[in-house]
Amino acid sequence: MNGRLGQPTIAEIRKQDLGNNSSLTMTKSVVGAILAVASRLAAASYMTALPPGAMHIDPLLYNVVGANYTWRNSSAVGFNPTNTTPPFIQVFDPSFLDVTGPSATIRKIASNPGFAFAHEAPIYVPDLNLVFFASNGGGTLGYSGWYNNSVVGMINMTEVDMALASTTGNVNIQVQTLNLSDNVQMVNGGTGPYKGDLLFVTSGRALLPPSIVRVNPSPPYNATVILDNFLGRQFNSLNDIKILPGTDIMFFTDPAYGWLNGFRPEPMLPSQVYRFDPSTGQVRVVADQFVHPNGIAFVPNGKTAFITDTGIFGGFLGTNQTLPATIYQFDVDPTTQSFTNRRVFAYIDSGAPDGIQLDTKGNVYSGCGDGINVWNGKGTLIGKFYINSTTAQLIFTKSGLVILEETAMYVTNIQAHGMTLAT
Repeated sequence: MNGRLGQPTIAEIRKQDLGNNSSLTMTKSVVGAILAVASRLAAASYMTALPPGAMHIDPLLYNVVGANYTWRNSSAVGFNPTNTTPPFIQVFDPSFLDVTGPSATIRKIASNPGFAFAHEAPIYVPDLNLVFFASNGGGTLGYSGWYNNSVVGMINMTEVDMALASTTGNVNIQVQTLNLSDNVQMVNGGTGPYKGDLLFVTSGRALLPPSIVRVNPSPPYNATVILDNFLGRQFNSLNDIKILPGTDIMFFTDPAYGWLNGFRPEPMLPSQVYRFDPSTGQVRVVADQFVHPNGIAFVPNGKTAFITDTGIFGGFLGTNQTLPATIYQFDVDPTTQSFTNRRVFAYIDSGAPDGIQLDTKGNVYSGCGDGINVWNGKGTLIGKFYINSTTAQLIFTKSGLVILEETAMYVTNIQAHGMTLAT
């Protein structure tokens, strides 16, 4: 103590501080040790919770790979650092286990190696337990083009369930072909059921116009075209469609792939996203400035929209890896329903994002060059259903997530559920 009563000396203050710092250091060390143990236990629990055959891909292990790494110079090559034989599930984030559940597997349910029968336009009709879809229009193994139409098929998921229950392996369920009217040319996108019908968009073929068409899901599959022009001008080649939740209003994309794949004339309109109100007949553009707008989706409350841009793929112009392979996110204007506040949601590392769907938790699924990629609502890649080939589209069913892979179809029995698309 110094000469003033009750006042500690500087030396005494320093001694007290050293004691406090020592206690604080010991406390931090104990807390750090506890956290480290908890982290190891959580990691061990996480690994044991993986579905059968699934692989954990820890991003921290691949932030630095070194100069001698075998680089992926083509986006056509998938990211499979574990060299696991596909198909299998890749888990990039523990939250993906809430999507898959503990027992998800990927099993083939239909196959035709010589025909790209399962390309796009999947629509699930719960009351019939049927999935409808379209073959490849103008592409490899599609056997369609300027002079030949694509094919709409369907698969019975009740038959799928029964076959899968009888074996632990793959099955090959017979796909049925629909005999549709000639005004349905090159189906490429679909949603619904819409008022009980299948709602397809067609790309058109040769001089026959692209259109939006309603098709009865039961024989004889009567078809009714409800839109085939923009104020007297043909669209380029309609690609995908969704209904804005809570309304009957249709939103659809119109890239130039019909021309780029050799079955449509040169485009006469920009590649844009349109809004169509069937109650008034009004058609207008709600978003532009894309290379090739492709898939479309909304969040369940309809306030946010997603558009995929497959600009990387140019048909006969070739692949350009410096162009978009990107999912864009937009706000939906509450008054005009135009798409505003455009921002990047995700860039794809393999191929490009094509069809896009959401589950009830807000996770975003898209068909890409290596399988189905899944992001959380913040745009973080949380997992993949890794097929190691292009899977343009997917659809949720009672049996799980059905994946279209051109010459094959798969189902994965995940616990996540898709948002309602029926109107």
